[in-house]
Amino acid sequence: MKKRIYAADDDANIREILATFLEDTGYHVSVFETGDELLSAFEKEPCDLILLDIMMPGRSGLELTKEIRQISTVPIILLTAKDTDMDYVLGINSGSDDYMTKPFRPSILMSRIKALFRRIEMEQGQAKSDDVRFGDLIYSDNDHAIYVSENNLHLTETELQVMLYMMEQAGKAVSRDELLDAIWGMSTDFETRVTDETVRRIRNKLATQNSQVSLKTVWGYGYKLEVLQ
Repeated sequence: MKKRIYAADDDANIREILATFLEDTGYHVSVFETGDELLSAFEKEPCDLILLDIMMPGRSGLELTKEIRQISTVPIILLTAKDTDMDYVLGINSGSDDYMTKPFRPSILMSRIKALFRRIEMEQGQAKSDDVRFGDLIYSDNDHAIYVSENNLHLTETELQVMLYMMEQAGKAVSRDELLDAIWGMSTDFETRVTDETVRRIRNKLATQNSQVSLKTVWGYGYKLEVLQ
């Protein structure tokens, strides 16, 4: 079955480019002029991935990402003409899984979309005889979610992949390069920044649920899960 992708951008040329390349790649695509239209369609029929321009009439891509995150962990890629550290941080902090600056090469965007789907499919296709546990955390294979006691952490797909990988290491320190390769499949400045923000978001969610588990930074190396005493 074809993956369904929703894309919103107020630039008609961008919408045409996205529709053409995505459909040629084999996806079922619906494009929208505003994020409000996309959200309305998503609430009626969810899709498999969302592309959102940040600057649009009505609610911005950042606002829409936050709203969608309240009801879904669907992968979201933000598209923007801006390229500053603050715009990047706002984009990642809003809950997006990836971030691309316009103008972009459609082939690069297609690669990022395929990488997101590939990570999800690899995880869902892995057979696990038991749920994964670490401290007061448990990954439920049936729910494809991580819980603190009985409280769902409500992780995005990328956040979940990072935490599950770390839980499977059973407290072993994981280098930044290893994590980048395992989750993003490459090591670039962009992925490094995404990793830092992803880890920060995970820490906030663990703290909100008063988890006994902490995602520690091993300075100059990477990260490690620890159970707080």
